[in-house]
Amino acid sequence: MTVNAPTKDQLKQWDQEDKLNWTRGEFEIPDARKCGAKVDGDAVYFCGNSLGLLNKRAREHMMEELDVWSKTAVTGHFKHLYGRPWKHLADPMLPTIAKLLGAKESECAHSSTLTTNMHTLLTTWYAPTPKRWKIVIERGAFPSDWYAAKSHPGLHRNVLSEEQVENAIIGIEPRAGEELLRTEDILKVLEDNKDEIALVWLPMVQYYTGQKLDIPPLVKKTHEIGALFGLDMAHGIGNVKMHLDDWGVDFAVWCTYKYLNSGPGGTGGFFIREGLSDNGRRLAGWWGVNPKTRFDMTEEFDPTPGAQGYMHSNTGVLGSIPLLATLELIDKVGFDNLRDKADRLTGALDALLRQSKYYIPADKIPKDGEDTKLGFHIITPELPYRGTQLSLFIHPGTKGIMPRVFEKMVDRGLVGDERFPYVIRLSPVALYNTFEEVGRAAAIVEEALAEVEAEGLGK
Repeated sequence: MTVNAPTKDQLKQWDQEDKLNWTRGEFEIPDARKCGAKVDGDAVYFCGNSLGLLNKRAREHMMEELDVWSKTAVTGHFKHLYGRPWKHLADPMLPTIAKLLGAKESECAHSSTLTTNMHTLLTTWYAPTPKRWKIVIERGAFPSDWYAAKSHPGLHRNVLSEEQVENAIIGIEPRAGEELLRTEDILKVLEDNKDEIALVWLPMVQYYTGQKLDIPPLVKKTHEIGALFGLDMAHGIGNVKMHLDDWGVDFAVWCTYKYLNSGPGGTGGFFIREGLSDNGRRLAGWWGVNPKTRFDMTEEFDPTPGAQGYMHSNTGVLGSIPLLATLELIDKVGFDNLRDKADRLTGALDALLRQSKYYIPADKIPKDGEDTKLGFHIITPELPYRGTQLSLFIHPGTKGIMPRVFEKMVDRGLVGDERFPYVIRLSPVALYNTFEEVGRAAAIVEEALAEVEAEGLGK
């Protein structure tokens, strides 16, 4: 759904009328020069899809935890100066996390990191047989997912032949000449391999293109063929609405340092559908023990009911506590309100970029060998198949132009994200970005391209 491009006055007015304009004041906005810019003032930070900003309350929470560590040491596990005993670290976080996922609290665990959690889930639920052993995953998946999925068939050489190990991965990809995955193509792959697929693993939002997948029909088909469905929600949680229980997703993982602002390397989490049997394949650890008996130190493993029974070690406090500030803020403003604003921010950016003289519409995108004109096209789909991200494919794509354009953008204070070799990702986040920043970002893209053009493409 393309909207009319707003004027500067309209963007300013939208900020004034925005009922959520106060949430920007809850965050520490990066300094442009310290981000590498050649201008003063705040950076135009459109990189929340990679690392979210520091919530001011998160800084306070961190100092409080250091205070507890300093003054009470080990007793902070049980008696906490600020009412957050470390033994129950995740308790105030899980209700909001569950709401963001459309899940029950008992199906959610706050623990470890995305890839480690993915390995835990695959070890438990990828149980191949000689007849059903294949894993479906997108060929353009984030590398960590691809590496993790490809590593598991080789752990089952007692069951699978070497040929099966080598051919266990079904990598789905867009059609030739296209950039987005088609639901009907994924469904066809599932149907064509229905007797051999053990597990389907897909993203909620594709990290490179920003495409939000249509999950319900994919889950339905996966279950019809007798396989399990796993979901990577790294770019989904805190970004788009999800209904894991209604959709029937079997298990999922996420990180929290993007749209939930937990800080670099912040603790992630996982979801396990209620009633999903592990057939005795659980990897047990002390923190998965029922909290009522955990400190009895018995030899018998008494698991916490639900997803938290699959946790291993105790969760790091300092990698977790910044998350609480964002979850408290989301609870206060309502995620639906954030999602509405995010759609408006992204829609305004999309409309302004399409006004650029460097914008290349879909019917003008050059084919291989014809890419000689400086410009960009937007590979992210329109609503409802996107979240808070637009991915710009920079042309020409054969002469290292994208890094030059990206450098010019940073010079002017716009912090986005470059994905080699051709894409720049921009993500206006509703919690701390403004409509006026959207206008400035679009202008910077134009200025950066103009400067590259003036220098010459062959430089």
